[in-house]
Amino acid sequence: MLWSRPVGWVLDHLVYRTRVVGRTNVPASGPVIFAANHISFLDGPVMFGCSPRPMHILVKKEMFSGFLGRVLRASGQIPVDRAGDRAALQCGKQLLESGRCVGILPEGTRGSGNAGSISNGVAWLALNSGAMVVPVAVLGTRTGDEHKDTIPRPRRRLYVSFGPPMKVIREPGEPGRVSMDRAAAEIRQALADHVQAEVQRSGHLLPRDPEILASPDGHGPETASWDDDTDTRSQYEAAGTPAAHR
Repeated sequence: MLWSRPVGWVLDHLVYRTRVVGRTNVPASGPVIFAANHISFLDGPVMFGCSPRPMHILVKKEMFSGFLGRVLRASGQIPVDRAGDRAALQCGKQLLESGRCVGILPEGTRGSGNAGSISNGVAWLALNSGAMVVPVAVLGTRTGDEHKDTIPRPRRRLYVSFGPPMKVIREPGEPGRVSMDRAAAEIRQALADHVQAEVQRSGHLLPRDPEILASPDGHGPETASWDDDTDTRSQYEAAGTPAAHR
């Protein structure tokens, strides 16, 4: 990662203008899982460049083709099949057991980024490695009604916040599935709470949910009414109007 870390810094601070908060929340040593919300293609690279510690990020296997695939492999990223990939999780577990850091976008796909639901993969890694979990709020990589494939123009202001670390454990006598579901719920709640707190703190609003913006005929986005998206409406009301945060 000697070459990829500086590349990440250039992306965050020269290509874009990224404000980073909470670096001191990241444990200086030992295994750490970075669990971030997911709104854009850039979330992983931006988190990678902002982190005070190097990490290996689980990236969907479809990205590992051509030149980009070679770059991802050379920088130590891990291909994962989102339909279920035990090998990727085992690889992540081995890295954590050696004291390294793993990044994961547990929502699984780009959306509104509010952590309304996450996969159990992050819980499996945390329970089986004993690693601390740091929730990460990534904001500004997609805003408003931008399509989920949008790449923001250079010099946009981005915002990354590393939250307080947490640890999930198995309770004595608790069945494995119960432990997994409980741990996933705890991580999801911590991430969701951190994202909403940082939305209000920073003034960077989450994008509108692409599922809500999809037109009835499935041929592209259309403007949804506030009544169609109560969570997003509440978020805008809590954070203030966009004009107030320019």
